[in-house]
Amino acid sequence: MSESLSSLISHPSSPMIQVFVTGGTFDKEYNYISGSLFFQDTHLPQMFERGRCTVEINIKTLMMVDSLEMTDSDREIIAHNIRRASSNKILVTHGTDRIVHTAQYLAHLGISEKTVVLTGAMVPYAFGTSSDGFFNLGSALAFVQTLPFGIYVAMNGRFFPWDNVWKNPKTGYFEELNPAE
Repeated sequence: MSESLSSLISHPSSPMIQVFVTGGTFDKEYNYISGSLFFQDTHLPQMFERGRCTVEINIKTLMMVDSLEMTDSDREIIAHNIRRASSNKILVTHGTDRIVHTAQYLAHLGISEKTVVLTGAMVPYAFGTSSDGFFNLGSALAFVQTLPFGIYVAMNGRFFPWDNVWKNPKTGYFEELNPAE
């Protein structure tokens, strides 16, 4: 896909989805010399192309930060862009360590009349087939099109309302805080 088309993938038969990139493991690269992870650019345009996405998507990079370093000022940038977005379907890529915190922050701001789905990856997309990023992105894209207005976290093929999710540090999976019995 050409550089000029990489930020807007247009298909007139479907409603437009606004995608905001914030960084996180999703978009990290690996430095083979130092062994460190770093940010260069988002992988989302290539991921949507590789997945043969036929949904109208507008991708905007807001920041490239590790969620452990994300501040409330960064979260306000995310909220500001969500409020300003003309689409009512918003997908946010985010680091998994603080994704729940950001979902709670957005919900407490009273963002309504929009479906906001935050997703991330435990392994960078650049690591190839060992990454869960491609699966999580596809799941989040489906969820943002079908869920009612609200703030959600989508990981591991599941979606969770902002107030009923946590990242289990022992397993690395996202789970309900209060599972239905």
